[in-house]
Amino acid sequence: MTTMALVAFVAAALSLLIALAPSMAEAQSRRAMPSTGRYVSDGGQAFVLDSSGVRPLLRFDQSAEIWVLRPTPAPRGDIIYRNDNGDQILRVTADGGITLYTTRTPQGSPVSRSGAAQPLRTPNLGPVQLFNLMARRSNLVSEAVGRLITIDLDGSQSEALCVEALIVTTDAVIRMARNPSTRGAVNRLRKISIVEGGRASVTFSRGELRVMVDPSRGIVGRPSSAVVIRTMAGD
Repeated sequence: MTTMALVAFVAAALSLLIALAPSMAEAQSRRAMPSTGRYVSDGGQAFVLDSSGVRPLLRFDQSAEIWVLRPTPAPRGDIIYRNDNGDQILRVTADGGITLYTTRTPQGSPVSRSGAAQPLRTPNLGPVQLFNLMARRSNLVSEAVGRLITIDLDGSQSEALCVEALIVTTDAVIRMARNPSTRGAVNRLRKISIVEGGRASVTFSRGELRVMVDPSRGIVGRPSSAVVIRTMAGD
C-alpha cells in the first residue's frame, strides 16, 4: 500500500468512527441506563427516572420540571447524563453505580433505587384549566417581580408541551427574582411568550422572554429552566 493510499484509508476510517460515535454512545447509554423507578441520593434528594423512551427523563420530587438527559461517554466505560444546558446531572458507571450532581451536591452524591414509578408525562389541560393556569402563573410571576408581567401562549400542535414550557419558564423567573445575583436581569422583564416553532430556543429582548418549543420532538423540544436562566442572565 502506497503512502497516499494509507493516508486515504486512515482518513476514511476516522470519518467512519466520527459518524458512528453518536449512535455508539447512544447504544452504550441504553445498556448502562438504570430502569425506570424512584431513586434517592445519600444527600436526601429523591427523583423519578424514566428510561422507557428514546431519551431518559428525570423529575425531582417537589418539582414540576421534567429534565431531558443526554448521554456522553466518560472514562472507564462510564456514562455522563447532562441536561440541555450542558450541566452534569447523573453519572452511571459500567457496573451500574449512580451518582447525582446538583447545586446542593456539586461533588456528587451516591444514588440508590427506592421503588417503582410510572413513566413521566406532560400535563394535559382543558381550555378553562389552561386559562386559569395562565392567570395563576401571571399572578405568581408579577408578585415575585413586583409589577404586572403578561403571559401569551400560542400552541396549536402540542398544547401539553406549551403548558409544561409555561410552568418551567415561570418557575425559573420566580427563582431568579428571589435570588439577589439574578434579580437585575428579571427587572427588565415585561412579557413571557410561549410559542411553537421548528427549533427549541429561548430569547430575551426588549423585555420579552420568548420560549419556543418544537412539537415534533416531544418533551425533547422544550428548553429547560437552566437554559431560560442562562439566557436571561446573559451568560
